[in-house]
Amino acid sequence: VQLQASGGGLMQAGGSLRLSCAASGGTFSTCSLGWFRQAPGKEREFVAAISWSGGSTKYADSVKGRFTISRDNAKTTMYLQMNSLKPEDTAVYYCAASKAAAWLIYIRSSQYDYWGQGTLVTVSS
Repeated sequence: VQLQASGGGLMQAGGSLRLSCAASGGTFSTCSLGWFRQAPGKEREFVAAISWSGGSTKYADSVKGRFTISRDNAKTTMYLQMNSLKPEDTAVYYCAASKAAAWLIYIRSSQYDYWGQGTLVTVSS
C-alpha cells in the first residue's frame, strides 16, 4: 500500500484544516489506519486511528473533541478533520496503514506497516 498525505498548511489558531491520505497499490479497505504527528524536536505521537469499516475510532486525549478521523473505502482515502486548531498542533502529520487485524485499531507506531510522506501543519497564535 502506498500512502500520500496532503492538506497541510498554515492556519491561525481556532481555524480548521482537513488532511487527506490517498492510498494506492493495495487492499486499503482491509487495513486499519491511523494518523500520527511529529513536532520539531519531539517524538512521533499518536493522533487518531480507525478500523477498516470506520466503526471503531480512537483519539489522543490532546485532540479528542476537536479532530475527527474518517475514511471512504470506495475512494481509498482517509481524512482527518481538524477544528479549533491550537499552536501545539503544529507538526508534520503522517498517515499509516496496518496489516494486522483490520477490525482493531492501533495506537503504537510500531503496529503500522505503511507510512505516507507527511504533510506539515503550522498553527500560528
